[in-house]
Order: sequence, then C-alpha cells, then structure tokens
Amino acid sequence: MITAIVLVQAEVDRIPEVASAIADLDGVTEVYSVTGDVDLIAMVRVREHEELADVIADRLNKVEGVLNTQTHISFRAYSRHDLEAAFALGLDG
Repeated sequence: MITAIVLVQAEVDRIPEVASAIADLDGVTEVYSVTGDVDLIAMVRVREHEELADVIADRLNKVEGVLNTQTHISFRAYSRHDLEAAFALGLDG
C-alpha cells in the first residue's frame, strides 16, 4: 500500500464542500480540516504508484475550490498500534 499525504489550500468559504468532495474520491481514506499554512490534509492510499496521478493530479487537484496542493509520499509508517502488533507476535496467552 502506498500512502500519500496531500496538503490542500482551499477557498476559505468553500472548505467544508471541498473537504467533502475530496473525501468522496476513490483512494482518499481521510480528510482533516487543520490550522496552519494549509486548510486540509488528505490521506491517499493506493496499491500502485501510478494510481497516485489518477487520484491526486487527475481528480483531487480538479475539485472546485482547491487552490494549491503539496504531496508527500510516505516511505514507512510507524505507529504504536503497528509496534504493539509486531511485539505481540508469538506471545499467545
């Protein structure tokens, strides 16, 4: 699974509509409304690298109200949940 984190600047008066439209796209698993330099953060998860262009360049960037995006592709994921599962392997009981 390939994960991309897409930082989205949107028209301020359309943020809820933009977030909903992005969340409805296949390949987008979550959209967060955030504070700071960007308005939204979208998590994109696809199986093939080539699918990133379909989701981000061909659809997400074309959502009405999206002004600018920056995409960061994940190399590796670290989380407490993943670490607990890894350390629990073989420890039944």
